[in-house]
Amino acid sequence: MANPDDKNEGNVPGKFYVDSACIDCDVCRQAAPDFFGRNDDLGISIVIKQPTTDDEIALCDEAKSSCPVDAIGDDGE
Repeated sequence: MANPDDKNEGNVPGKFYVDSACIDCDVCRQAAPDFFGRNDDLGISIVIKQPTTDDEIALCDEAKSSCPVDAIGDDGE
């Protein structure tokens, strides 16, 4: 389970975030490329845009459920 106290540097503020458990597998960036990007300096994924519509939230939820290390959280602020 993702830890909101351990968010990766560069996540935009909001509900979704990626924490330091990220292994840079690219699953989230493929599932929801408009919302997840890569911090090239750190070699990790980050949330680059928060979803606003139900369809966008569904894409981010899909990315979250597909994360092999549970590094995506949806309880950020």
